[in-house]
Parts: sequence; structure tokens; C-alpha cells
Amino acid sequence: MSQRLSGKTALVTGAASGIGFAVAKRFVAEGATVLFADRDAEGAARAAAETGDGAVALTIDITDESSVRAAFERASAEGHTLDVVVANAAVQLFGADARIADLDLDTWRRTIDVNLTGTFLTVKHAVRAMRGRGGSIILTGSPTGLNGEGADFTAYSTSKAGIHGLARTVAAAYATENIRVNTVVPGYTETPLVTTISSDDAARAAIVSRIPLGRPGTPADVEGVMVFLASDDASYATGSLFRVDGGMTTL
Repeated sequence: MSQRLSGKTALVTGAASGIGFAVAKRFVAEGATVLFADRDAEGAARAAAETGDGAVALTIDITDESSVRAAFERASAEGHTLDVVVANAAVQLFGADARIADLDLDTWRRTIDVNLTGTFLTVKHAVRAMRGRGGSIILTGSPTGLNGEGADFTAYSTSKAGIHGLARTVAAAYATENIRVNTVVPGYTETPLVTTISSDDAARAAIVSRIPLGRPGTPADVEGVMVFLASDDASYATGSLFRVDGGMTTL
């Protein structure tokens, strides 16, 4: 392993499972100390223990600013100076999210609260932690925020489009302070978040048929781009979208 993140400290939200876990684990393998942050305290502890040295569990509820603030303060108090923050935690409410005429307000609010407001709070406190030193903030986006892939998921698609806009705005605002902000856009990636699709052969086949590379993504497909953006190799990259979707959004 190249150890491209040697000496760096990172915080990854949603690190108990899925893409967040894969990225956090890869960051450790690349030499970083990583705070595995998740609302699921037991899941975060289990993920950190499975990873071993360099992994630290951290409980955070990204919808609650007092929890976010406390998590960043705890990280600082324990001697962790953050170089990288990955705002990855999200929900996709299968069976509830729908086309706008059929979407109830509670589903909309819950999705926006976690995905967009939660990302806002994570990035807000990441910037505060990095001011005066600089750092890399990475957001997890989605093709549903770029094209018509999320036509049946109004709340989720809107939340991800908002995340894309948030990243550009923050990147522009803090470029002079050497705080870089970029968005990684995974395509259809099979994780516990999408078991409703992956367990339905017809639905899965319909999505895969629209991917030029001809297969679903895996969390491992996302790790390398995240490592690049976290590393000094990406020192001139900010305000950008990095698509890891098998070509889906080229169509």
C-alpha cells in the first residue's frame, strides 16, 4: 500500500457500514488516523475494532448541531487535528420517497434533515476545525442530483442536488484559506442502503442496463477517488464533481 495519507487525520461520517466504512478503512490502510463517525455507536465501534490500529470510533448525529459540535470538540480534545472530513452519511427512504405528487411532507423533511442539513452541519464544523491550517472536505453526491435517475425519489434527488451546490459554494468561499471542497458522485453502488433494489432482480437489471461498464459499483470503486482527494496530490482540486458511476451520467 502506498501510504498516501501518512500523517493525516480524517473523520468519516456514516462509517459504520457501506461506502463510509470502506473509505474509512482504506484511509487507515493509506496511513491515516481515522475517526469512524456514525449515529450507530455500536456499529462505529465494531467497524473501528475490525479495522484495528489507526481507527477510532466516534458517535455523531449529523441532524443535531449540538451532537456535531460535541463530536468535533471531542476529536480536538483527544488530540486529533483534522486534515480531512468526508461528509458521507445519508438515508434513502425506499417505499416512502416518491414522485412529488405522492410524496408526504414527513418523508421530505426526514430526508432533507439527514442528507442536506446533516451535510451542512458536518461541513460547517469541518471548516471551523480547519481554518488557519487548511484541509480537504469531501462530500458524497449522487447521479440523482445530476440527471433523471431519481425521478421516483424526489426528496433524495433534491437533497443530493443541494449537496452538489453546497460543495461549490463552500469551495469558493474558503479557497483562499486552503480549504478544498469536492464532491464524489458514486453511481449505483451496492451497499446496505440499496438492498431494496439489489434484492429485486428486475429492478437491479434495469439499472445495470443503463451503466456503460455493465456492472453495479461497489464501495471499493469509490475508495481510490476519495484517497486522491484526501491526499496532497489533489492540492489544486476544489469545487469539482468526481463521477464514479460506470459512465451512467454520460448517457
